[in-house]
Amino acid sequence: MLSGIVILFTLGYLAIALEHPIKVNKTATALLTGVACWTVYALGSAHEPEKVVDELSHHLGSVAEILFFLLGAMTIVELVDAHQGFKLITDRITSKNKVTLLWILGLITFFLSAALDNLTTAIVMISVVRKLIKEPETRKLFAGIVIIAANAGGAWSPIGDVTTTMLWIGGQITASKIMKGLFLPSLISLLIPLLFMTSRLKGKVKSLPAEEDVHSSENAHQLIVEAQNSTIMLVLGLGSLLFVPIFKTITHLPPYMGVLLGLGIVWVVSEILHSGKDEEERKPFSVAHALSKIDTSSILFFLGILIAIAALESTHLLTDLAMWMDKTIGNQDIIVTTIGLASAVIDNVPLVAASMGMYDLAQYPADSKLWEFMAYCAGTGGSILIIGSAAGVAVMGMEKIDFIWYMRKISLPALLGYFAGIAVFLLLY
Repeated sequence: MLSGIVILFTLGYLAIALEHPIKVNKTATALLTGVACWTVYALGSAHEPEKVVDELSHHLGSVAEILFFLLGAMTIVELVDAHQGFKLITDRITSKNKVTLLWILGLITFFLSAALDNLTTAIVMISVVRKLIKEPETRKLFAGIVIIAANAGGAWSPIGDVTTTMLWIGGQITASKIMKGLFLPSLISLLIPLLFMTSRLKGKVKSLPAEEDVHSSENAHQLIVEAQNSTIMLVLGLGSLLFVPIFKTITHLPPYMGVLLGLGIVWVVSEILHSGKDEEERKPFSVAHALSKIDTSSILFFLGILIAIAALESTHLLTDLAMWMDKTIGNQDIIVTTIGLASAVIDNVPLVAASMGMYDLAQYPADSKLWEFMAYCAGTGGSILIIGSAAGVAVMGMEKIDFIWYMRKISLPALLGYFAGIAVFLLLY
């Protein structure tokens, strides 16, 4: 039975890692892997089916917390975007100097990613880069920095990256400690690539010609109202997401409850703002429309991979793996650093999920060095290769960046930043 589960999980993992060459969506593979692992476990434990069902129900509760959190956060972000809330931030970037623009975009991405998430921030910032820069090669270099900054910014915030959110919801880290412990290492992991790229950029960017805005006096009032709505939704959306850690601290309720509270508030305000419009005019600003735009495929991917990891945890395979690694490698810092490097090739969600099952909270309580180091390495290690993070894959598609080009131009500064951040983290400890 155990051998069968290991073989199924390994095959599924390989299929997920090789999603693009084999042309099979990783979500489908993850769902099949998750169900197959539990099926083998159930058939191998036929004499005690109630135990298997109870374990599955227990794990499903933890998985559902993560999924509902992501669903609520994604919907809030889509509502803000529908009201062009992020445009208020991006329209204020006016510099033409390449170096200045690089630093502005990098730092904005870093902090915005901590408030939203790395994937959404990367998409928003690439849209900005497209408006500001005409030259394809320069735009690709900026896109590389956006990927590094988005992943670095997500690593130090409990809501900035799926893996950090998983650790937060799982009780491995707390919001205040992770922000305090990882802010400087994460910032260093961005500053090193910025300094590296600064020496290679000169001159001013060639921007795209600005679109001419012609507005009549009739719709001047409407434009003012839309600008006000954008401001309200941006402040409310970001505020509701930033309030989630505070809500958890005050009430001790799970984070997904705070996100659902925020979504309810943003939803009500959106309805009020557009109450005077007819059904067709209100549709683009509705939650129903926002739900149709969120990446539901990713939600199902997380469901599949997390229940697959749960099967390994229930059969104690992950605990055995942790003990073997401790005996073979010995140094836990090297183990976690290696996991971070592996996340450049393999999706960091299953890597962190597996690590959460490998190490017991009784032995490594909340805010232990292990968990904070894991959050940093898994979050920033994905920047080393363009396929190593959701942000990287999204930018790869948007800007048609070649895998080899990224490896030649961006991987080295990303790797230097990764190890510089590790050095700072270990020095702080």
